[in-house]
Amino acid sequence: MNDDLNRPAGRYFEELPLGTVIRHRVTRTVTESDNILFTTLTMNPQPLHLDFEFASKTEFGRPLFNSMMTLSLLVGISVHELSLGTLVANLGLTDVVFPQPVFHGDTLRVESEVIESRASKSRPNQGLVTVEHRAFNQHGDLVAQCKRTMLFHRKPN
Repeated sequence: MNDDLNRPAGRYFEELPLGTVIRHRVTRTVTESDNILFTTLTMNPQPLHLDFEFASKTEFGRPLFNSMMTLSLLVGISVHELSLGTLVANLGLTDVVFPQPVFHGDTLRVESEVIESRASKSRPNQGLVTVEHRAFNQHGDLVAQCKRTMLFHRKPN
């Protein structure tokens, strides 16, 4: 039996030392359909996302991609190479910013940098890791950023 097939895709606490940067391989082009579906599913009536006529008269000239979905993609894209199967729990998101707008047709890429890491004092088989997630569009512009604190499993013996 191949042990690699049984190993989670995510990283264990010990595999996330301070300063680690993961440039996630998965990218995602966001679509008009994504924006409309997410915006309506979350009961957000903001015309900046849904009304092309309204949005055409704003400084952006077209609909903005919903920033909450951008945040969801920022975290979601990171899961496979960061926390898939090794995460105990998300503990919090802080310092969320959207320095540039995202539009339909933009392609997002994500990187995650470990900015804090320590063994849990109360859970000897777990550790706390804080990463700064950053999303960039196809032009290299930073479009979203947040800090995310997670509780990870330690590597089994």
